[in-house]
Amino acid sequence: MSEKLRVGWIGTGVMGGYMAGHLLAAGFPLTVYNRSKAKADPLLAKGAQWAESPRALAAASDVVFSIVGFPRDVEAVMLGEQGALSGLPRGGILCDMTTSSPALAERIAEAAAGKGCIAMDAPVTGGDVGARDARLSIFVGGEKAGYEKIKPCLDKMGPNILHCGPAGFGQRGKLANQIAIAGVMFSVCESLFFAQEAGLDVVKWLELVLPGSAGSLAMGNLGRRALKGDYDPGFFIDHFIKDLGLCLEECRRMGIVLPGLTAAEQMYRAMQAQGQGNMGTQALVLGLAALSGKQWRARC
Repeated sequence: MSEKLRVGWIGTGVMGGYMAGHLLAAGFPLTVYNRSKAKADPLLAKGAQWAESPRALAAASDVVFSIVGFPRDVEAVMLGEQGALSGLPRGGILCDMTTSSPALAERIAEAAAGKGCIAMDAPVTGGDVGARDARLSIFVGGEKAGYEKIKPCLDKMGPNILHCGPAGFGQRGKLANQIAIAGVMFSVCESLFFAQEAGLDVVKWLELVLPGSAGSLAMGNLGRRALKGDYDPGFFIDHFIKDLGLCLEECRRMGIVLPGLTAAEQMYRAMQAQGQGNMGTQALVLGLAALSGKQWRARC
């Protein structure tokens, strides 16, 4: 295709604003919708067009991307009365990049096919930093033809892209990733808290450990944030609980038991109950300290 795809983008929050911005910078004609228009203002100032509803946005688009909060939000913006599918021209593509339910992804794909359209699911990992720097990893589910058509857009968001299989398989790939992250966050935060309580210089300890086999991207990024007392969300605890709940649903469906996943979900739920759901996942170190009747001491 010689001309750029006309792109519609739903959800301009912590990650979506950056992701849509990369497409706009690459020359894709961009129309945006967000529940709060103010969050779309930076994109509008750079030349994006505003739509009053997902339906209106889809009517002006060849492909519609969404990255919103929860599966219920995905269902509303995609399949609702004013949802994107109701306005999408025949042959158009929907691509939801929210971490959501595999079953919902399959249902959206079935509904899209009934209108002569294609629906893809393409959740991402990499957090706000990966979104900002276009270094996301992207798990894609859906028809191969749809994947090939949207790949020029995905390439602008990150270098690591995998077509995992049919509809719902992008979500399954991302959920497997979230299970890994749950374990990594425990290892990072437990080790930091142990180092503190053991009397180590935690800042120097972290820099020594990072290059070795115990180090990780999460330790380098989120571990350093925790050291500074920076609990701003690259990824909200509230949203991580949603992801872990989806993982547990799939486990029940498959008849498997993952104790580490269950423990992580319970720990983060306890933090949510204490009003910490709007913090980033690195705030787990606060919850672990409280569990022992201790305090985590931030280092500037």
